[in-house]
Amino acid sequence: MMLQAQLHCLCLFTLYLTTGYGQEGKFSGPLKPMTFSIFEGQGPSQIIFQFKASPLAVTFKLTGETDDIFQIQPDGLLYHSKALDRETRAVHKLQVSALDAHGNTVEGPVPITIEVKDINDNRPVFLQPKYEGSVRQNSRPGKPFMYVNATDLDDPATPNGELIYQIIMQLPKVNNVMYFQINNKTGAISLTLEGSQELDPLKNPSYKLVVSVEDMGGQNEHSFSDSTSVDIMVKENIWKTPEPVEIEENSTNPYPIKITQVRWNDPDALYSLVDKEKPSQFPFSIDQEGDIYVTQPLDREEKDAYVFYAAARDEHGKPLAFPLKIQVKVKDINDNPPTCPSTVTVLEVQEDEQIGSSIGTLMAHDMDEENTMNSVLRYRIVDQTPKVPRDGLFLVQTYSGTFQLAVQSLRKRDTPQYNLTVEVSDKDFKTLCFVQINIIDINDQIPIFEESDYGNLTLPEDTAIGTVILTIQATDADEPYTGSSKILYRITQGDSEGCLEIETDPQTNTGYVKVKKPLDFEAVAVHNIVFQAENPEPLALGVQYNASSSATFRLIVTDVNEAPQFSQQVYQAKVSEDVAKGTKVGNVTAKDPEGLDISYSLRGDKRGWLKIDPVTGEIFSVAPLDREAESLYQVQVVATEVGGSSLSSTAQFHLTLTDVNDNPPRLVEEYTGLFFCYPLKAPGSLIFEATDDDQQSLRGRHFTFSLGSESLQKDWEVSKINGIILAVVFFQIKKNKGQHNVESAQASEVKPLRN
Repeated sequence: MMLQAQLHCLCLFTLYLTTGYGQEGKFSGPLKPMTFSIFEGQGPSQIIFQFKASPLAVTFKLTGETDDIFQIQPDGLLYHSKALDRETRAVHKLQVSALDAHGNTVEGPVPITIEVKDINDNRPVFLQPKYEGSVRQNSRPGKPFMYVNATDLDDPATPNGELIYQIIMQLPKVNNVMYFQINNKTGAISLTLEGSQELDPLKNPSYKLVVSVEDMGGQNEHSFSDSTSVDIMVKENIWKTPEPVEIEENSTNPYPIKITQVRWNDPDALYSLVDKEKPSQFPFSIDQEGDIYVTQPLDREEKDAYVFYAAARDEHGKPLAFPLKIQVKVKDINDNPPTCPSTVTVLEVQEDEQIGSSIGTLMAHDMDEENTMNSVLRYRIVDQTPKVPRDGLFLVQTYSGTFQLAVQSLRKRDTPQYNLTVEVSDKDFKTLCFVQINIIDINDQIPIFEESDYGNLTLPEDTAIGTVILTIQATDADEPYTGSSKILYRITQGDSEGCLEIETDPQTNTGYVKVKKPLDFEAVAVHNIVFQAENPEPLALGVQYNASSSATFRLIVTDVNEAPQFSQQVYQAKVSEDVAKGTKVGNVTAKDPEGLDISYSLRGDKRGWLKIDPVTGEIFSVAPLDREAESLYQVQVVATEVGGSSLSSTAQFHLTLTDVNDNPPRLVEEYTGLFFCYPLKAPGSLIFEATDDDQQSLRGRHFTFSLGSESLQKDWEVSKINGIILAVVFFQIKKNKGQHNVESAQASEVKPLRN
């Protein structure tokens, strides 16, 4: 043992010499309070500091939290004999005293603090070897639904205890897409955007993740790590459209009344209701638990159904999913009595109608829901006025409101009208309605003509349309001014062309036969007309029309000599003004309705330019034509019957003449008596203007100008101002030799050049 102690002292002394602990002021010094920081894990016999004491002190004493690790030599050398462990004790509180030879304290004790500095000597460890969690499909991406946690004994304030999480495996991994993500700092697991959209418990009800954790921020190759497995169950999305709701109208229960609910997958969603119709009053609300309420009584007759939407948003107002459709049907209660269609419902029935015949229907109405007991109506006759020939003449079908004759046929002479009081009821209410039944005469009499044959009538074929040519009369013994006695006349034979029509006087039933279309002797000369008189109301059973309802009439159409008819009223032709005499310039045609021959002639040929072939209607030129004299030549063509009454008709013939260049240019005015006296006080000039009677073309015409004599040409010169249509001749005196009378100037046409 002595040898070991000597060796240990030798070791310390060697370390002391080699490390410089003996150097005053750095690793040694007076005894005073001090703090030392030492990394954990260092080997034993590590010198910390050497204290110097007063000359009276011969040794040092160490007390406090030494844990058999810290020791001090008599010469004041403080050291630790074992490796430090921060995780066992991070701070050691020690006291050092200086003693004299008798063991008495000379200095101290002074506090010495040893801070153990951390090294990365611990790996992170998950709190659980396996985690289990669940998530609902369509949950919000990025919102944590579970956590994994790991611990590390190293100092969390240093990189040694900085933990980083990551998912290193997802099973199954569909289409190589990650559905889950983890916060690398907190270990919070949430859905990715793809996971929020694609997770489906029907396809994959569960997933397994492998999650790792690394210390030192995962940035060091000497980092320690751990891993764990995470089993995740996928649950069905609870954000679902609720079933349609039925709410009884006009409920007396206290409001608001909960009617349904919606739930988002997470508990912190914000709910709201949206109605696209935007009514002035919206009778529904939703609380932040997703419970939906009706806030006031509803009236089915005002609105029988509501459709609106429930929306869920996050704390930032962002929609979490598509809104859910909420359907509310307002359930009917019997809160409306039956109503009559009008103050009095008027029906008609013919006398002698058979028992059981339908008379008509009373259509009462109930505003409650159709096809429910609330709107089923029952009809009952409670009174009949008058009660002749007896009471109970009518019955009404209980549910349809249809009236029938109950016991016998009716006669108008007994009474022309019955008034019924009808009770209309639903299961809770009763209403009285009033029905008036009028007895009308049956159509048991046929119309009878006063004359069966209206004889013969001769009319010319040119009788004017609308002319009344005959008055006919039939009578009917049924009740006046009813459909049974009203008479309508129609022609059943003899007028296949529809030339005639018959109008009936509604007061007297007199028929007026009129000409509807022109009569045509050449088409039909004799019409054997048959009239039929009928009622608009059907005849009673067993009654038929017979010969008494028919009459005849013979219409003889006489011929009228009609003038010839041209095929058109205006004939047009166009020729050049320089055509040769005898050139055909047009032709006309006409026909005579009686088929007589026609002779053609001209009227109004004031210039004598034309002639017409009296047989063919061809028109020829007989003299030179001149467009400048008349560019549109108009004459009348006369077509006259040959024989007969020599009737005639006329048409217009318009001949347009096209221009040729057949006129010389000329001066616009006669320039005579123009004198210049000699000597001239100043140069003078005259302006002449030329024109041409031919038609002006779009390019215009050009003229050349010259003076009439050689003497003038010596003394005067011509300057052209413009050469288009109107040309100006400008004269200027060249020599002042005497008096000149300018009598004439000539202009000649130059035809325009073609482009």
